[in-house]
Amino acid sequence: MWKTLFTRLALVLGLVAGGAAQAQATTPDALIQKLSEEVIAAVKADPAIQAGDINKIIALVDTKVMPHVNFQKMTASAVGRHWRSATPEQRERLQAEFKTLLVRTYSGALSEVRDQNVVLRPFRAAPTDTDVVVQTEVRGRGDPIQLDYRLEKVGDTWKIYDVNVLGVWLVQQYRTSFNQEIAQVGIDGLIARLAERNKAAKS
Repeated sequence: MWKTLFTRLALVLGLVAGGAAQAQATTPDALIQKLSEEVIAAVKADPAIQAGDINKIIALVDTKVMPHVNFQKMTASAVGRHWRSATPEQRERLQAEFKTLLVRTYSGALSEVRDQNVVLRPFRAAPTDTDVVVQTEVRGRGDPIQLDYRLEKVGDTWKIYDVNVLGVWLVQQYRTSFNQEIAQVGIDGLIARLAERNKAAKS
């Protein structure tokens, strides 16, 4: 139970931290530090988000998160090898339903943010690296939560495309379940099931 809650919290922090500020940082670790601090401050200052207002959370994700996350790569990684055989329409629908699933599944975790702060662990990367992992800990009540970000450099901008919480890369977790469903019902079947889950969560 506690692991599920922390996983939800960490993913939300990971996604939102990917795009909560417009300012660019020169290094990925500085970017994560700055954005994490701003996100936690924003959540603490907004009672509606703390109360789980789904419309405000979706608006936050749409305006500040998605422009700064490589969500196509995130979705493609979650779908795995089947992404190559998906049509452009199927890819578009997969991204839309996957985004809705993530936002709705983890929206409640934002209400858990109270006295947490993010501490960066030593960052090791060469200045020429374009794909890096930034390791952090979320500290507050209870034991620290391991929260790592995988980022890639696109032009002059760093973008998050995966999050590791408590030793598990979350996109990889989705890839396992998505591949099982595609094997059973195909890509269109996976899209339909995601749509059903999202519709049920909305009601």
